[in-house]
Amino acid sequence: MPTEDEEFLDAEARAAAEAEAEARAAREREQHEDVETRPIADAAIDLAAGARYTATGKRKTAVARVILKPGSGTYAINGEPLEGYFPRETLRRVIRQPLDSVGYDTRMDVVARMHGGGVAAQAEALRHGISRALIVADPHLRGELKRRGFLTRDPRVKERKKAGLKKARKRPQFSKR
Repeated sequence: MPTEDEEFLDAEARAAAEAEAEARAAREREQHEDVETRPIADAAIDLAAGARYTATGKRKTAVARVILKPGSGTYAINGEPLEGYFPRETLRRVIRQPLDSVGYDTRMDVVARMHGGGVAAQAEALRHGISRALIVADPHLRGELKRRGFLTRDPRVKERKKAGLKKARKRPQFSKR
C-alpha cells in the first residue's frame, strides 16, 4: 500500500502530465488555425494583362455574373463599389472570403452584374460566382475552395404554396364542428 507521500507525488506527476498534454493540444490547435488562415496560393498564377475569367453564381433567386480580372482588388457590383451596394460589413466579409482565402484579394478586380433575391442571397451568389471564376483562373485552387464550401451551390429555396393551404405548409385553422 503506497504511503501518503507517494500518493502526493503521483498526483503531482499526474498534474504535470495533464499540463503537458494541454500545452501540446494548444500548440496543435495553433498550428491548425495557422493552416486555416494562411492563403493557399502563395505562387501567383500568370495573370495576363487582358485576362478575363467569367463565371455565374447563384443562391435562391439571386444570380451573379462575375468577371475577375487582374487589378488592385476593387469591386464593382452593378456599377457601384462594394461598400455602396452592400452596406453591411458581414455581407462584405462573405463576398471577400474566396479571394482572401487564396491570397488574391489585392491582385484581382471583381466586376459583377446581379439581379434577383435579397441582399444576403445576392452576397452569397457573388461569393459563389467569384469562387467559380477563381477555378477558371487556376484549377489548382479547386480542392481548397471546395473544402471551405465556396463551390457548393446552396440548394435551399422557398417552398411553393400548395392548394388548400395558406402557405407552403401552414393549414387553415381546424374547426371540429
